[in-house]
Amino acid sequence: MRPIAIGLAALLALSVLSLFVGVAELGAGDEAWALMTISRVPRLMAVLITGAGLAICGSILQVLVRNRFVDPMTVGTGQGAALGILLVTIFLPSAPVLVKMAVASATALAASVGFLLIAQRLPPTQPYLVALVGLIYGGIIGAGVTFVAYQADLLQFIDIWTQGEFSGVLQGRYELLWLAAGVAALSYLAADQFAILGMGRTASINLGLNYGQVMLFGLIAISVVSALTVVTVGMIPFVGLIVPNLVSRIHGDNLRRTLPLIGCSGAALVLGADILGRLLRYPFEIPVGTVLGILGAVLFLWLLYRPARHAR
Repeated sequence: MRPIAIGLAALLALSVLSLFVGVAELGAGDEAWALMTISRVPRLMAVLITGAGLAICGSILQVLVRNRFVDPMTVGTGQGAALGILLVTIFLPSAPVLVKMAVASATALAASVGFLLIAQRLPPTQPYLVALVGLIYGGIIGAGVTFVAYQADLLQFIDIWTQGEFSGVLQGRYELLWLAAGVAALSYLAADQFAILGMGRTASINLGLNYGQVMLFGLIAISVVSALTVVTVGMIPFVGLIVPNLVSRIHGDNLRRTLPLIGCSGAALVLGADILGRLLRYPFEIPVGTVLGILGAVLFLWLLYRPARHAR
C-alpha cells in the first residue's frame, strides 16, 4: 500500500473522530446539523489546512535556507506576522481582516528575508548554528512584539497570536485559511524548481533556473501561509520542523514525491494534537500550540540524536 494512501486513511479516521469529540453532545435533527456545520466541520477544516500548510511551508523554507532545522514559526516569520497584526491593531484598529492579513504578510516577508540574509552569512558546515541563530532572531522579534504590546496595554490580546488554538473557530471566522490552502497547492507546482534551488545559487543558475524569482515566490508563499495562520488561529510551533524531517528520513528528498505526504502528515499531526488537547482535561481544553510545544520538543530531540535512515 502506498504511503500517501496510508496517510489519507489515517487522516480520514482522525477526521471522523474529531467530529464526535467535544463537550456538546450530538443530538438529532436541526441542532446536531447546526453544531456540525457551524462549529465542528469549520474547526476540522481549519486544523487540516493549518497543519498541511505549515508542514509544506516548513519544507520549502528548509530548501531555501538549505538547512533541516528551521521552521517558519521559530525563525521569525510567525513573529513577524504577529508584529504586523499588532501594528494594524494599534494604528488601524478598525481595519478589515484583509488589511490585517496584507500587513501581516508584508511583515512576515520582511522577517523571512532578514533571516535569510543572516543565514547566508553563516558557515554551511555548522547546520545547528543556523537553527540557533533562527531561534534567537525569532526570539528578538517576539520580544519586540511583547514590549510594544505591553506599552499599548495589549498583552492579553497578543496571547491569541502566540498560543495557537482552534476553540474559537466557527463558520465565518476561518475562511481566510482557504487562501493558505491555495498558496500551498501552488507551491506543489513549483516543487521541482524548489528542489533545484536547494542545490545552491550557482548550480541553480547554471541549470537555467531563475534563482531570484523562485526564491521570492517561496518566501512569499511561506509568509502568506504563516500570516494567515497567525491571524486566524495563532502560532502553531514545530509542525514545519518535525514533519518534513520525519518524511525525508523515511521516503527521501524527492520534493515532488514527498510534498503531498508532508502535507497529509502535517494535517494528521495537528489534528491528532487538537484531539488530544480536547481529551486530556475533558471537559476543558488545552491549546493545540501547548500540546505541540511539548510533543514537538520531544520529536525534535529524537531527530537530533537518532541517526538518519536514507530511503532507497
